[in-house]
Amino acid sequence: MTNEQLKTGRLNAGLTQVVAATRLGVSQPYLSQLEKGERPVTGELARVALSVYRLPATAFPIPEAPPGDEVEPGALARQLAGLGYPGFAHLRPRKANPAAVVLAALVQKDLETRLVEALPWVLLTYPDLDWPWLVDKAKLQDAQNRLGFLVAIARAVAAVDPDLRTAAEQLAAVEQQLERARLVREDTLCRDSMTVAERRWLQTHRLPLARHWNLLTGLRPDQLLYAS
Repeated sequence: MTNEQLKTGRLNAGLTQVVAATRLGVSQPYLSQLEKGERPVTGELARVALSVYRLPATAFPIPEAPPGDEVEPGALARQLAGLGYPGFAHLRPRKANPAAVVLAALVQKDLETRLVEALPWVLLTYPDLDWPWLVDKAKLQDAQNRLGFLVAIARAVAAVDPDLRTAAEQLAAVEQQLERARLVREDTLCRDSMTVAERRWLQTHRLPLARHWNLLTGLRPDQLLYAS
């Protein structure tokens, strides 16, 4: 969380520095220094501010360490629940930044289908997420084709819903950016353990969109339960 987000969150919540400082558990002079950028906003304080100011998940701190290639599925599902994904509404939610959640999922060697299907929803629901960070980190992990395909799927879903016009425009811009970094090597959409038979079948039956992004996947926009 930046100092600007901290200050904007307080102002939008209609709180004075004195009242906000009390609720955040810090002194007013210290909060003033934070809002001026004279001190860094710690992760713990950012988490408290998210609750006190009722800030969106996009303001949640992004972990500095890169995600590992073996994230526990249950933890990822709870993070998706924390973002409001209806498919995991029955789980205890865990707060997380949507960009970080998407990246953690993208770099997995193998990921459950239900988790993969949730990713376009995240991109649709949080079109103002930190795209520069997500695109840059995806490139560093050679996951730009996976991200590009999911962005394209999300854009296809948004294209048929007038209420998602703004999201569709943002996704189209990101898709063009990822297009310039598209890799020629063949990959899967988080299904590296796929059998040879499955790979051969998908090479013939995958969507043209998946072929374009050099991915062996059967994911389609019309199979997403949240797509109208």
